[in-house]
Amino acid sequence: MKNRYPFFLSFFLLAVAVGFAQGSSEYTGGMKVKLNEDGSKYFRIISWAQFWAQHSDNESLNSFGNEESDLNFSMRRARVLMYAQVSDKFLILTHFGLNSQNANNLNPVGESDSSQLFFHDVWGQWSLSNNHAVGGGLHYWNGISRLNNQSTLNMLTLDNNRQSWATIGLSDQFARHMGVYFKGKFDRLQYRVAINEALTNGLDVNGIPAIDDATYNGREILGSKDAGKNYAGYFDYHFLDQESNFLPYKVGSYLGGKEVFNIGAGFFYHPNGSVSLDDNNDFQGEDVAIFAVDAFYDAPVGDKGAAITAYATYQNNDYGTNFTLGQTYETGSMLYGHVGYVLPRENTNLKIQPYLSLSSRSIDAIDDNATRYGIGGNLYLSGHNSKISLEYSNQKYGNLDAVGTLTLQAMIYL
Repeated sequence: MKNRYPFFLSFFLLAVAVGFAQGSSEYTGGMKVKLNEDGSKYFRIISWAQFWAQHSDNESLNSFGNEESDLNFSMRRARVLMYAQVSDKFLILTHFGLNSQNANNLNPVGESDSSQLFFHDVWGQWSLSNNHAVGGGLHYWNGISRLNNQSTLNMLTLDNNRQSWATIGLSDQFARHMGVYFKGKFDRLQYRVAINEALTNGLDVNGIPAIDDATYNGREILGSKDAGKNYAGYFDYHFLDQESNFLPYKVGSYLGGKEVFNIGAGFFYHPNGSVSLDDNNDFQGEDVAIFAVDAFYDAPVGDKGAAITAYATYQNNDYGTNFTLGQTYETGSMLYGHVGYVLPRENTNLKIQPYLSLSSRSIDAIDDNATRYGIGGNLYLSGHNSKISLEYSNQKYGNLDAVGTLTLQAMIYL
């Protein structure tokens, strides 16, 4: 580690000391406003912000050849979510905010793309029965895995495993698709399935197809008739306590508040989503197919507030022949897992949770692997509503040098 790392460690220890001193209690975030006397009609507003201080040993230069700072600050997320239950049959949700705003993409008068608030979710839902519903709009009822449906309010690790958001910016807008979904449960089996439009202006919109290299811009090149729709689903069986599927956002850690053991499986299928060239240099569509299986466990341990959270997944990614984009999306496979443990304490209002994460990816395009591990901890001052996280991660991609990053996060969720 470089010489600035002790600054982060000192700051984290200071935060621990402050947390012990204040001993704040846990509470449920959000503001609920009743629209009738019995509260059956209401709306709720939730707001959260995540601020990062990050040090990386990946040295880089600016366009003038001068060295860039290895210590940077950013607003990882700033969000507002509101949903309204106007009757027992109808729900509407809106969710907007900013992501990854930093000194390089700030604008003097707040007019750049990165400075603008945008809608993450806007969808309405109609109940078909007590256990089943249909909805439509810009939605987050995703397929593939639990992590592709991850809430950003209550993650165990510093952030979600990036490759688990497997379609973000390729066929969707920030992990949300425009489409129609069905969700519900049969006893202990929960499901969510969706038919969606694919994004035209995706991250690979300027990709150039080749005979042995596919690009993910099928809708733009082949047209929406042949490459416009995609299909997704996720199914999980709940062996112990059943989780809520009222909203699509999966909980990262219950901190021992539930005893949960689920196994799941999911998919994403986009016919002709990618494009390559045939032997005559004509465009040919290639189907994008991603599937995963996973398991999630969260339970209290003993009677002093200790708890364990564990998750593991295998994901197979077929984005087309030798597809790769930005060391993030590749045709290949992935194994990922994490585990965290809330330390036992007499004062259970304040929680300390060390954790470890590990991922290994095979990458067809470079005939090599990528690995990443993260080791860190969460200090919960008031559950997920107020926490401080510190994580060191190390990522190795193919034959490139490994890059280590230390990140300190302060989060408030109201």
